[in-house]
Amino acid sequence: MSSSSSSNSSQTQEPNPQSNTNTKTQEEIIKKDEEKQDDDDDEECGFCLFMKEGGCRDPFIDWEKCVEQGEKNNEDIAEKCFQVTSALQKCMEAHSDYYAPILQVEKDVEAKVIAEFEKNRESIEQKEEM
Repeated sequence: MSSSSSSNSSQTQEPNPQSNTNTKTQEEIIKKDEEKQDDDDDEECGFCLFMKEGGCRDPFIDWEKCVEQGEKNNEDIAEKCFQVTSALQKCMEAHSDYYAPILQVEKDVEAKVIAEFEKNRESIEQKEEM
């Protein structure tokens, strides 16, 4: 019975659509801001989660720390993190069943870079012949 009386009372009151919309919008904004703060503090990127779920969690964390430290100190990350990057690469190859998508992207990017380099080299050589 209480549900019918509450539905009757809601039918007798005329809703103010503007008030409901504003309240709902404000609540949504507050909720989104809270979620964004939580995301910024707690949530890792999908790539990081993927990397940590596989067999190379520790080498990835070492690599991550090295990169963060290098960025923080304005260092050459390629030079600074060469060893941890190599260790991570070897680990990923050893666990290629899991890391195959990442390894394939690396191979595709490498092939594209080499092709661009060759194209540029040929272009330069042609210009020099003129």
